Amino acid sequence: MRVLIVDNQPRARQGMIALLGAWHQLEEVREAANGAEAIQLVQENQPDIILMDARMPIMGGLEATRAIKARWPMVKIILLSLYSDYEAPALAAGADAFVSKSDAPEKLRKTLAQVMGKR
Repeated sequence: MRVLIVDNQPRARQGMIALLGAWHQLEEVREAANGAEAIQLVQENQPDIILMDARMPIMGGLEATRAIKARWPMVKIILLSLYSDYEAPALAAGADAFVSKSDAPEKLRKTLAQVMGKR
């Protein structure tokens, strides 16, 4: 499984990489700092799944999700935010799931497994 982690905070990206480190299905992990970089990396590498922060400078996660899903609908996207009020807009933008950053790490792993099971 090829994963793209999109967050403007390097520490948040590293935390997600550490969280996913034990996953045996993990083939490759790439990183982007905003939605515009994410779109470029999707075009170049077509990851299986994207873990994307909702709020970022340059291009946020909602806008990037709409753009990615319009061109690559098979790419799965889990939108992440500290703010639960992003859940409905995330799903409306085409995200396959939403996870609050304040949830326990197991919630992200479980959601990731569920989303990847939909392939």
